[in-house]
Amino acid sequence: MVSERHDCLPFVEPCGVPLWMMSARIEPSTPSGGASRAPADPNGPAGCDGPGVSDRADPLGAEHGADLHMPLRTRRRVPWHRTSNDRRVEQRFWSILCQCEIANFATLRRHLGRPRADALVLDVAQTIVGLCPDMRIVTAGRALVEFEFECSTPEAAAAEVEKLRKTFQSPLDLDGERYQLQMHFGVAAAPSGDRDDVRLTEAAESALEQARTDGKTIMLDLSRTDLAFDRLTLMRELPRAIANGEMFLQYQPKVHVRRQVIASAEALVRWQHPVRGLILPGDFISVAEQAGEIGALTIWALRQVIADQKILAADGHDMPLFINISGMLLADAGFVEETCKIISQNRDAKLGFEITETAVIRDPESAIRHLQMFADSGVTLAIDDYGAGLSSLAYLKQLPAKELKIDKMFVMQLTSSNRDPLIVRSTIDLAHALEMEVTAEGVETPSALALLSVMGCDMVQGFLISRPIAIDAFRAYLAQEGHLSATGGAHSSFVRPESFWKRA
Repeated sequence: MVSERHDCLPFVEPCGVPLWMMSARIEPSTPSGGASRAPADPNGPAGCDGPGVSDRADPLGAEHGADLHMPLRTRRRVPWHRTSNDRRVEQRFWSILCQCEIANFATLRRHLGRPRADALVLDVAQTIVGLCPDMRIVTAGRALVEFEFECSTPEAAAAEVEKLRKTFQSPLDLDGERYQLQMHFGVAAAPSGDRDDVRLTEAAESALEQARTDGKTIMLDLSRTDLAFDRLTLMRELPRAIANGEMFLQYQPKVHVRRQVIASAEALVRWQHPVRGLILPGDFISVAEQAGEIGALTIWALRQVIADQKILAADGHDMPLFINISGMLLADAGFVEETCKIISQNRDAKLGFEITETAVIRDPESAIRHLQMFADSGVTLAIDDYGAGLSSLAYLKQLPAKELKIDKMFVMQLTSSNRDPLIVRSTIDLAHALEMEVTAEGVETPSALALLSVMGCDMVQGFLISRPIAIDAFRAYLAQEGHLSATGGAHSSFVRPESFWKRA
């Protein structure tokens, strides 16, 4: 039996006739499980492909169509379509894609009930098309609408979206009652000649995510080449990069001030992109987290650190190597289980994990439990970037950590600030009272090193000692004669001349 569907909300053709005002007739499911659409009505509007105009006076019906009660998964997304003979479109040279989300959908659903709430996207679409009839529109979720149009400039597009935003600031009439819809708009703009549908959609999704956080309309311009758009490409390329060996590690040593030895080193992951060149972790770690690849990247780093630690031990430098653990992974039981399994298979490896206190605050119960599992496996735990986030003494005393790293923001101005020395000194005393060693990050001057030594800081890390270097250069650094010399003077042998780095 033929049924009428009004909930899938297809696009609006450039002729200005919204297809949700037409009757989309769907044939019964075929044996393969798909659905076949009835032929287009030859009496439909000129210049538009698709079904003809419905005979129904109210295109949405009293209840916006009976099929709105069907589960959301049955709704279809219809691909964008542009008629080739529309000269208005050809004259415009910016493609605009906007994702519009009902931010307070959950609240409205409690007031309206599920059936009526599921039709809210149709009300939103009707409002949008009423203001901007040239827009092509499609439902993308229970509370999400996508619409696309062309414009002469991104600024003109922003003005169109702003007009919609202001419209939704007024309550919307829903069956005789007025309700306030809180809307988020994420917009992506690209020159029509450089149009890439995948990038355009990903940019709109990224803009909407940022709009949720910032509470304002966000537009991303894909004609620019800054990192905001490179992130979308990096996200797609990251799994391949891990599999193809484009990742590598560099090590930055940490010097024990009183013992005057290199006590350990921090492993820092780098990406040698075949086209973009060297990509630093600040540019792709958040991408890995967003793409769900941070676990695979960390497991790769763990295995590589174990292999490198064995090489150093064979050279006579059996020191712990630390890797950074994302806060997202501390609540991932699967990651924790796999990590503990790898550690149990390499009992001789000396390993350390650096975690931020903010990561623990996200989910303290599971984070502390998993950190205790790491500690029981023999891993040394260090609290990284202490003081840079929301430091909490309540969590600090519960963590099974043996090392606390003072963030470089307090160390780099240690000799020129009145407050930073007080903060650093009190942090050192606090950590020692909790039986933790203290590492100062960002040590770049001999005067800062000297002051930290007087304060009782245990270890230092920074460009004064060494920049991050590859494993072979690190081995050469350790083998260099005199690396056990005193660290207190301005001519410390830990500071290498430029010729050393060129040889390494």
